[in-house]
Amino acid sequence: MKKNKGHVIKSIDSGSIAEQLELEPGDAVLTIDGNEIEDIFDYEYYRNSESIVMVVRKSNGEEWELDIEHDYEDLGITFENGLMSEYRSCRNQCVFCFIDQMPPGMRETLYFKDDDSRLSFLQGNYVTLTNMSDHDIERIIRFKLAPINISVHTTNPELRCEMLHNRFAGRDLAKIRQLYDAGISMNGQIVLCKGLNDGEELERSIRDLSEFLPYMESVSVVPVGLTKFRDGLYPLELLNKEDAEKAIDIIEGWQKKLYKSYNSHFVHASDEFYILAERPIPEENRYDGYIQLENGVGMLRLLEEEVAFALEELEGDESAGEVSIATGKLAYPYISDHAKKIMEKFPERTIHIYQITNEFFGHEITVAGLITGQDLMAQLKGKPLGERLLLPECMFRSGEDVFLDDVTRDEVQKALQVRVDIVKSSGQDFVSAVLNPVEESAADYEGYELKEISYE
Repeated sequence: MKKNKGHVIKSIDSGSIAEQLELEPGDAVLTIDGNEIEDIFDYEYYRNSESIVMVVRKSNGEEWELDIEHDYEDLGITFENGLMSEYRSCRNQCVFCFIDQMPPGMRETLYFKDDDSRLSFLQGNYVTLTNMSDHDIERIIRFKLAPINISVHTTNPELRCEMLHNRFAGRDLAKIRQLYDAGISMNGQIVLCKGLNDGEELERSIRDLSEFLPYMESVSVVPVGLTKFRDGLYPLELLNKEDAEKAIDIIEGWQKKLYKSYNSHFVHASDEFYILAERPIPEENRYDGYIQLENGVGMLRLLEEEVAFALEELEGDESAGEVSIATGKLAYPYISDHAKKIMEKFPERTIHIYQITNEFFGHEITVAGLITGQDLMAQLKGKPLGERLLLPECMFRSGEDVFLDDVTRDEVQKALQVRVDIVKSSGQDFVSAVLNPVEESAADYEGYELKEISYE
């Protein structure tokens, strides 16, 4: 009989139930209520109760059976493997894959393509469904794990096979129907590629996905991101102003139609479309509570609303200060406008705004989250930076002071001879950071996480 190796505990939260039970790093959780734990899905499902019986193998080999009354409270356990099993990598070769456009010589983790439904549930990652088995679908339904975020891209089965370069990718669309029939909440994403899934194909995809309302809660449409490292890859073209206008017209047409029936706008264009089309960012009520914020949908509108609210709550004063802010081409005019409003209320404050050109990935990459430390140092050297340089958290690896190119915050500070503050994404944090030094640790912010199909 195969021995249950269990799942090894990495750390125990101070003051937690697990600490009270005298569990320690190195101990292994074997079963909960007699059920072996396959992965994080099982653990979260079985521990979600008023009381459980958990069997643990101590590091000295002893097995403890613990009767735990915890009333749904988290036990305070962190495992050595966050998923409690191996991460699942992507089986596809998507024509638009951003990771395939990475330069050589970067750290190994940046080339890993995840396509794991568990990360969709836990972290909001998008999955293609192509490596999800019937067993996986059954567990999602049984455990009622939601929402599941799906990289759809097109509902045309043949086109999906072509775009994902996977001959089975079209048939996997049927799994959306299975999740819908089971009442599992979902969100969809479409990376728009010129000449492939735009125009009539975009119309078809929105029409088909709208049939899964209300369980398919939203769909985002984001433009494909192209770096300068595309030798040997599928010949994709950048979207232009006319392309963006056509996409917005299709999306807004469906928004009007669906809102009448479902009180939901359902499908949303990312901010970049409106910038490219030179159209105003939609009003706040068009974003349905910013359900697709992580895909760059409504980020600029939310920031504007939050900055305005934060400034309304403050009394202007004559205190002096000088700071600088670096961002990408996409957000530059909006950040400049917010800085101007702050200086109007605080006239003795000076804010320098710098637009960083992405030399590392190519000039067509305009988002702040893909700016590297070396580009910052090269383009800000000799510029007036004031007392502090403010950088958005999306430039840094999650939980670390490290840029995409492995340059550290400390290296940037030494090269530019200025303190670097990492600023969280809200408008309140933005205003506060301009006016006062930021107090944070690396664990306080969430930085970039490269995903196969989302570069926003």
